[in-house]
Amino acid sequence: MSDNGSAPEPPESSPPAETPSAGTPPDSGKASRSKVLGVPSKTSGEARAVTATKAGAGLVAAVRALARRRDKKRVDPDADSAEADANNLETTASTAGNDDSLTERRAQARMGGGQARIDAQHARGKLTVRERINRLLDPKSFEELGPYVEHRHSAFGLDRQRHAGDGVVTGFGYIDGRRVAVFAQDFTVLGGSFSETQALKVGRLLETATASGLPVFALLDSVGARIQEGIWSLAGFGDLFWRNTQASGVVPQISLMLGPCAGGAVYSPGLTDFVIMARGSSYMFITGPDVIRTVTGEEVDAETLGGADTHAGGSGVAHFVADDENAAFDLARQLLGYLPSNNAEDPPIVEAEQSLEPDVAELDNLIPEAAEEAYDIRDAITRIADRHSFLEVHADFAPNAVVGFIRLKGRVAAIVSNQPEHLAGVLDIDASDKIARFIRFADSFNIPLVTLIDCPGFLPGADQERNGIIRHGAKIVYAYSEATVPKVSVVLRKAYGGAYIVMSSKMIRTDVCLAWPTAEVAVMGAKGAVSILYARQLKQELPSKRDAERARLEDEFEKQFNSPFVAAATGHIDDVIHPRETRARVVAALDFLKDKQTAAMPKKHGNIPL
Repeated sequence: MSDNGSAPEPPESSPPAETPSAGTPPDSGKASRSKVLGVPSKTSGEARAVTATKAGAGLVAAVRALARRRDKKRVDPDADSAEADANNLETTASTAGNDDSLTERRAQARMGGGQARIDAQHARGKLTVRERINRLLDPKSFEELGPYVEHRHSAFGLDRQRHAGDGVVTGFGYIDGRRVAVFAQDFTVLGGSFSETQALKVGRLLETATASGLPVFALLDSVGARIQEGIWSLAGFGDLFWRNTQASGVVPQISLMLGPCAGGAVYSPGLTDFVIMARGSSYMFITGPDVIRTVTGEEVDAETLGGADTHAGGSGVAHFVADDENAAFDLARQLLGYLPSNNAEDPPIVEAEQSLEPDVAELDNLIPEAAEEAYDIRDAITRIADRHSFLEVHADFAPNAVVGFIRLKGRVAAIVSNQPEHLAGVLDIDASDKIARFIRFADSFNIPLVTLIDCPGFLPGADQERNGIIRHGAKIVYAYSEATVPKVSVVLRKAYGGAYIVMSSKMIRTDVCLAWPTAEVAVMGAKGAVSILYARQLKQELPSKRDAERARLEDEFEKQFNSPFVAAATGHIDDVIHPRETRARVVAALDFLKDKQTAAMPKKHGNIPL
């Protein structure tokens, strides 16, 4: 071979004449060579034309060499060993050539769309697809699948834009020693646009991960569908959505938004269990700013329309927001530490350490004396859970409710609570959706539920009614009633009306219901009840004595109806406990309930009020 990889130039002079072996006719070698070439013994014009080309000359030279070795063997008995040595050298050279070819192909595949596009990716402050995978997974643990797959389309110049892997990297690896599946879009290849080939690769990965019980991580950075492929790209989206749905409730699915995600592409992360967005570099929207400007005339930038803060605090699509990509990877690894690999396993357990015990005595002074005074429910959560174990989910969405993961003596639990510090902890449409979705995830993956209750009821208002507070509030009832994991609830202060019922009450089959002495379990608060029940009596009272009479009636109503001991006497509360006893009682209850089994009515599935 020449330096440029082409075949060698034909020799300028003919090879030296060969010496026939003893007893061999002078022309036998020529006849043999002619037979191998498949041409008559007399050289024809076509044959001469062939030998005049580079490839033809090389072929003729090879055949002649073969004939010389054959002739030599006839007169040299040691030729076999010499030929074997030569063959070994040729095999070694061939293997080395194959290795070089594989190495080159791998290197080319890892370059994605090329160095210029990699530089452009870095200039945007974004990592490349393989840098992302390496930072998410344990070092040197990634095993890639399908690195050489290419698309098959040619319209709009696609036949000149074929890249190994076709803009998505798929495979398996480890996170903290646990097996996971991961796929990552490569923005340097056609903007990471979703193609028929991407659907094939990701679909196979999801199928294998679901069958093997492995969590799935999606690293998304794409302009959307590859419109040059037409219906094939759309069909690929449909297949992906179907596979997301089949995997739901079987293995955890976590999406990391590391760039744009537009159009139909947003429905895949929307179907997964958790969405982590990198602030400033990731966007999600059905229609982008340009389309909105064209159709409606509205001026809006990408960050306002679909940035991380918009989806974390407004739409609720994003469960977590990270300041940058590295923080997103750290958050994803931390989240996995609370989750089982699949629905047949229990959440991971860490060793309980004395240093992780919280200061439970502080709970006795948590509830303010004035019923209208607010406090932060996170102060209760962090004094019940192991130290530093609380991972809040949806922290910026519906702040009147707080949900997240905690550990109790090293065991994972899902915490659901009202937040008196915001809107007094009332339930509204967003809080209902937030709570119901989190409950259903926890139940899907065998994570016990702990509910802390301080809720004065559902948020009143015409807007709430028009937008469906009844339908959304019913989701909480459905989620708690459907859940079969161990369920423990603690009433800290207010538990009024319908909010008391839906927030893990005994009537919807919560296993253990506890209450603090400050709990008020009733249809409504004393002030509201007295205003309704004693309106006529108070109206007839002298103005100078009306306030004193109201205070007396409210105190009487609280003792008769709102006391936790009244609820305990009727069996709606299992026990009234000191706040400092909460951690120990919850831990004990979950330990007794850890082997809980329930029998469900035979049905295909229920009809949650979506």
